[in-house]
Amino acid sequence: MSTAARTSTVRRDTAETQITLSVDLDGTGRAEVDTGVAFLDHMLTLLAKHAALDLKVKAAGDTAVDYHHTVEDTGIVLGQALREALGDKAGIRRYGFFVLPMDEALARAVIDLSNRPILVYQAEISNYMVRDFNIALVREFFQGLTNSLGCNLHLRLEYGDEPHHIAEALFKAFARALRVAIERDPRSGGAIPSTKGTL
Repeated sequence: MSTAARTSTVRRDTAETQITLSVDLDGTGRAEVDTGVAFLDHMLTLLAKHAALDLKVKAAGDTAVDYHHTVEDTGIVLGQALREALGDKAGIRRYGFFVLPMDEALARAVIDLSNRPILVYQAEISNYMVRDFNIALVREFFQGLTNSLGCNLHLRLEYGDEPHHIAEALFKAFARALRVAIERDPRSGGAIPSTKGTL
């Protein structure tokens, strides 16, 4: 089993956002996050903790207009960094699944690091606002991440009322499922987890 470092640093500059992000898949859950969007910082910090990866993010965006570009582009950059850090995916578990409670909310996440970008997002929400953050942007974050990581991701809110709890349940469920999927599988012999021989 390879012990090579699984790390990546990605920079993305557009007319709307400037983002630098570093990830270490074999970290301890440390996070240094400053996106200019306080609620997104909170979600990324708990994502790092529950995925047991180290994450450093510095972002500047057109937040005076809206949070949309910063949230979506951060998802894109995180997905790209995860993809680069995983390399050819040899020796990983590939699949992850988690059901997570957050007070009255319950969320389910299922991930396949398949190199096929498909997001299935099911969340019926009646109250979208956490202060000035619209949790409809949670979907945009995960759409960007799914596309750039090249994963098959199913996120489902089973139930929940409070929007902060809903967003947190979805992020934590994803983090825990990702943690399983990126783990090195000691029984794999370092093989790529596909009968095709590639992902």
